[in-house]
This record gives sequence, structure tokens and C-alpha cells, in this order.
Amino acid sequence: MSANTETQSSSFDSIKWLVAIALLAAAVVGNYYYGEQVSVLYRAIGVVLLVIVAGVVAGLTDKGRRFRTFAKESRTEIRRVVWPSRQEATQTTIIVVVATALIALLLWGMDAILVRVVGFFTGLEF
Repeated sequence: MSANTETQSSSFDSIKWLVAIALLAAAVVGNYYYGEQVSVLYRAIGVVLLVIVAGVVAGLTDKGRRFRTFAKESRTEIRRVVWPSRQEATQTTIIVVVATALIALLLWGMDAILVRVVGFFTGLEF
């Protein structure tokens, strides 16, 4: 019985996906077809409505339900995050900039020394 229910669900999901894709295609084709005959406002409203309806139909599928569950859980997790204060963010940024500058100077110095050492041994001046 469970396998039969899954088969029906997947076949209905396929139909729902086809309907959603057909609605999106209708939005594109309708916008193109009525480009000269209907004002931009009405075409935009029609496209937005068709996209919303296609989204609702896609949301009724198994993947759509899983996506909604994932989005709700993500929103809950975002609320749990402890964001740094402005002062903490500024201090961390300054530390990163200073550390990057120091490493850049160190690498520049090492490069200059290595160029001179290689030039000394090869007899080439750089």
C-alpha cells in the first residue's frame, strides 16, 4: 500500500510540475504575444500572477513541501545566530587589515631578498 501511495504521489507531482512549467511558459509567451496590444502594466500583472500561481502549484509537490520546511528551519537557525556588535566587527576588520598588511610586507621583503640572492649566484642583475 505504501509503494502504491508513493507512485500516485510521484505521478501527481509530475503533473503538478508540468502545470507549473506550463504556467511559466504561458507567462513568457503571453507577454511576448500581447507585447503590442496590451499595456505594460496589465502584462506585468498577468506575468506576476502566473508566476505566483506556478510557485503555489510547485509548492504543493513533495519537493516544494521539503523546500518550505527547509526555509522555515533556516529562518529559525538565523534567529539563533549571535551577531557581533558594531564595535566587535570594526575591531575584527582592523585586525584583519593589519595582519594582511604585515604578511604582505613580509612576503615583499622575502621576495626582494630572494631576487638578490638568485641574482648574486647567477650573475644576473634584476
